[in-house]
Amino acid sequence: MKKILTITLIILTLTVYSQDKYNYVHFNKLTEVAGTEYVMASIEHWGKMLETKSNYLFFINTKTGSTNRVDFPHDAGIGKPEQIKIDSLAINVIVVSARTVDLNGKKGIDWNDPVQIIVLSADGKEKNQLTESKFFVNTWTVNKLTGRIVVTGYYDTNNNNKYDKTDKNEIHVYDLKTLQLVSKIGGSD
Repeated sequence: MKKILTITLIILTLTVYSQDKYNYVHFNKLTEVAGTEYVMASIEHWGKMLETKSNYLFFINTKTGSTNRVDFPHDAGIGKPEQIKIDSLAINVIVVSARTVDLNGKKGIDWNDPVQIIVLSADGKEKNQLTESKFFVNTWTVNKLTGRIVVTGYYDTNNNNKYDKTDKNEIHVYDLKTLQLVSKIGGSD
């Protein structure tokens, strides 16, 4: 009986260990963070069945070798990070549009969930979500004279998980220095 139990445990251990050897780590494009000692990469860990196991941005200090990791949910959809550097206003941040919330509660984050705007410090140590989780971001741009980010989008007022006439369109203006909402402008009919 002991021999059977020992053989079973060995086989189980080898099976579990061998599952992990088929994981893939995908490093996306390395990007210099201008005005800092950092380089940024987005990293995805893929499992054997090609499901995402983890998603994060990695900030590497090229002078000291230290790193900062900014985690996102494993099934998040992360857009291309964009650095906003405005020296006259002392602003140097990374803006990321990402799907990070399973708003409809249907087995994970998918294309029907909203995109949020997330602002990271240039070294990756701070992470702030600007837009509300229930606000569906469509587009955004930055005015480099004022240091403000303008975001267009809508609220799904009838909770049907699609954009239609009854949804509330708005434009939000945020200050990138304070990371605070400055104004909301409602859409017209």
